Amino acid sequence: MIMGGVIAGIIITCTVFAVTGLSVFGAASDKTAPVQDTENAEMTMLAYRVLEYIRDDDFISLSYVVHPENGVVISPYATINLSTDRRFSAEQIAALDTDTNVYVWGVVNGSGEPITLTPEEYFTEFIPAADHMDAAVIGINQVVKSGNALENITEIFPDVSFIDFHVPCNKLADESDWRSLRLGFEEYNGYLRLIAIVYNTSSI
Repeated sequence: MIMGGVIAGIIITCTVFAVTGLSVFGAASDKTAPVQDTENAEMTMLAYRVLEYIRDDDFISLSYVVHPENGVVISPYATINLSTDRRFSAEQIAALDTDTNVYVWGVVNGSGEPITLTPEEYFTEFIPAADHMDAAVIGINQVVKSGNALENITEIFPDVSFIDFHVPCNKLADESDWRSLRLGFEEYNGYLRLIAIVYNTSSI
């Protein structure tokens, strides 16, 4: 159960096996994904594809996955706030690799100070895709682990399906530390499109 909304989900301790021949935007994919839930295999493969695009700074490819009407909301915390979090259109995402503007991405929990970073700085600090590519645990429509923050992704996006890439303590230096990177999708014209990138960590 997720605060602010309820959605059926599962948590998987990842075991790699090949999933082939599934359609992602109409194209066959042979992406190998650590998933044992064939019902959600297409979404899971697409989520790994998004992580690859972010890791490789391939924002043009990433833009093709972004919801063409609603864009993608990028939140530095589990609690999504549409008043302070940034929303980017697909066209804006495509231009991020050359965008040196400083944006306000939200506010720091506790102090309320604005998070002012360039896209490169923000993605490095709040979207560590490379760290989550081999996440030992993923949640499919399920938050793997929560802190004190309100989990409201299903309240903000009632039609969302999401993947939670969780890096538990045994992957990090501090045994009390953990991180989750969540990618939310909605169906648009028969295809899944990215609508949310949410970061959550035990340190905030």
